[in-house]
Amino acid sequence: MTCSVPATLTLHRDNPLRLPLNTLLQRQLLGELLHLFLLCLGSLLTLVLIGRGLQLRELFLGLDLGIADAVLLFVYLTPFFMLLVVPVACMLSVFLTFLRMSTDRELIALKAGGVSLYQMLAAPLLFCLLCTLLTLGISLQGLAWGMSNFRATIMEIANSRARVVVQPGVFNKDIPGLTLFARQVDPADNRLSQVIVEDRSRKDATLTILAPTGAIATDEAHGELLFRLQNGRLYKTEGEQVSVLGFGEYVVRIDLSQMFKGLDLGEVKPKELSWSQLRALPLDEAKASLGDKYLRKVAVELHKRWVFPVACLVLGLFAMPLACAFEGLHRQFGVVLALLMFLVYYSLLSFGLTTGEAGTIPPLVGLWMPNALFLATGLWGLRLAAHERTPAIVSLFSHSRLILRRKRASA
Repeated sequence: MTCSVPATLTLHRDNPLRLPLNTLLQRQLLGELLHLFLLCLGSLLTLVLIGRGLQLRELFLGLDLGIADAVLLFVYLTPFFMLLVVPVACMLSVFLTFLRMSTDRELIALKAGGVSLYQMLAAPLLFCLLCTLLTLGISLQGLAWGMSNFRATIMEIANSRARVVVQPGVFNKDIPGLTLFARQVDPADNRLSQVIVEDRSRKDATLTILAPTGAIATDEAHGELLFRLQNGRLYKTEGEQVSVLGFGEYVVRIDLSQMFKGLDLGEVKPKELSWSQLRALPLDEAKASLGDKYLRKVAVELHKRWVFPVACLVLGLFAMPLACAFEGLHRQFGVVLALLMFLVYYSLLSFGLTTGEAGTIPPLVGLWMPNALFLATGLWGLRLAAHERTPAIVSLFSHSRLILRRKRASA
């Protein structure tokens, strides 16, 4: 069997600085890993954002967003998707790099030159560590930054649309179940004067609210638009009975989903908080107001913020022996195979997330079990590959198919 000299050896021979072979090899590996990572990250992130854009099309149409606003919202959503995409891109990069080296017989040539698989670990480990640090930054700070700005931008747009909806001297019925009227509207500070609100959202009663002054505001924590009315009267009609109440301040809360189709912000969820905010949550108060279910979600989120960064290192180590086992596999099929392996990993992780929030399995067990399982499998496979005991599955399959054809031909 003939084998061509790999590019790493050729570059060393022609290198005027006479760098050691291992140093030059690590540089080449790291460069190829970074190149593939950027390619995979850009492709996967584009596909995810396109899919998310199709899901949010009703929201964008309802808010009548311009291109600049839509792009800004996608920028704020990017950290949320990168938390999942970066580990996939890291795994794909390591897998495709070593699959190419295995298919081109570079691994065999390097081993013949005295370079073991363990000596090639420096660049992949450094690359996986960089991906881990990137994902950790996104997980601890970037995620909260993106989600808080996304919510704030949506609320700002909704507030401006509400000022457009409330035209002075016009009875507005754009919001289902509500009729709004204001004699004067000050767009500078969102102040209203001589306000009438008819609330028909209740099944058993109709509320008519009269107030000399009011204001439009937003509640980002609950994703609601607020009409704050001062020093007015509330007329409540139930059947033939009418009751009158005076108030100093009355707040009409409007869920944004009633105004804009496809928008459902709701209350701020644990996944939208930063690491420091999650750690600083008053657990006793949370238990009293939100119950055990909320506490379980917080506990799951605390573990999840570290599980995904560590997954970069785990999946990278898992991908190396996997690529050696599938020597000769075409790159397009390699991408499919690596994605299938990640699907298995993510299915196990999703099971841990579900059981953790339900309280069936502790988050420490359910969320960290996929990482532990894939790490153990990767280290075991790496040991086999270093001792050349990993079977070339593609070659075995081709050899078996050739034997089967010969048997059929002889028969």
